[in-house]
Amino acid sequence: MVRHLITIDDLTEPEIISIFKLADEFLDSMSRPDCTHRVRGRKNLANEFILATLFYEASTRTRFSFESAMYRLGGQVLSSADPKTTSAAKGETIADTVRVLENYADVIVMRHPYEGAVRVAADYADVPVINAGDGGHEHPTQTLCDLYTLQREKGTLKDLNVLLWGDLRNGRTVHSLVYGLARFGARIIPMPAEGFGLPDHVTRRLLRDYDCVPLANDEVVRARGEKFPVDAVYVTPEKPHQRSLFSDVDEKGSEVLKVRLPANALTKIDACYVTRLQRERMTDSTGVEAYPVVDTAFLKDRRFRSSSVMHPLPRVEELGYDLDTDERAVYFKQASYGVPVRMALIAALLQIRPEILAGKPPAKRHRPYTRGTLGCEN
Repeated sequence: MVRHLITIDDLTEPEIISIFKLADEFLDSMSRPDCTHRVRGRKNLANEFILATLFYEASTRTRFSFESAMYRLGGQVLSSADPKTTSAAKGETIADTVRVLENYADVIVMRHPYEGAVRVAADYADVPVINAGDGGHEHPTQTLCDLYTLQREKGTLKDLNVLLWGDLRNGRTVHSLVYGLARFGARIIPMPAEGFGLPDHVTRRLLRDYDCVPLANDEVVRARGEKFPVDAVYVTPEKPHQRSLFSDVDEKGSEVLKVRLPANALTKIDACYVTRLQRERMTDSTGVEAYPVVDTAFLKDRRFRSSSVMHPLPRVEELGYDLDTDERAVYFKQASYGVPVRMALIAALLQIRPEILAGKPPAKRHRPYTRGTLGCEN
């Protein structure tokens, strides 16, 4: 059965961990001792395969890292980085494009400005389709890179405090990331720019699919006696039987805190995930107030003493250049991890390492769009 990666929910937690382990293998065997986050050389694992990158939006890191990953596996690449050079400019549909392209390539990596477009492509393809970002919806391979970076830097994902900073409304990397963090038991701490909080469909899905509940700041202060400069902290039950505690946060907030927020749980921020203003998702950004900046001055707060500063890049003005030499900055390393992680994902989807995706695919939490339905995952 062909497996696609359209949303982070298309992989189980054990499958994600197996992909990370294979990425570790690639780093161990292909990196230099003085640069352990960067792979070098080529293997011959994918010399019978071709990967196609079909990008309807601009990309640097995602497209190049996928193409580098395929080359380093020993495979070949077909690339389309400008929709004006394809038959899309003539009015060809996505369905027809992928049904043609699957004759030329063994796996398709696609980016599109419209939410759900990559799922439509997967519905018509009989080769694996990988979502490289669909509008403001999701970017699951960036989430794999982000989770892998956290795993490498912190040694675990469970119980991490991850601060999300900036445009959380339009950033697809953030939308995918919060789902991954909830699944692995991290605490999600949104700190959006004014008017750019997590959209309702994301917060509803956090609660519905992952039992991830927002605890208001006043609840945290009331129960823990410590002020925290955010509106809410999202926490996930550790065990299934604890979910009953989350059924009515207003009445049981203190019980939830006892279960998931130890007395010292919010004394530090393990990672600060910064995002730029997504102007391309906005019809008019002229009225946007001054966008917040993360720099060394902001990180002087004691909670950020050991924080890993992350960013999916590109940055514009929201991340100070003075952080580039700070040991807490890991965003360029994070971009470098995109190659071994995507190598591992490609190897799994192409059955080069069949044991990774040998289990039963995760059950759909709700009915997605298919040719015969008009459902919506959000």
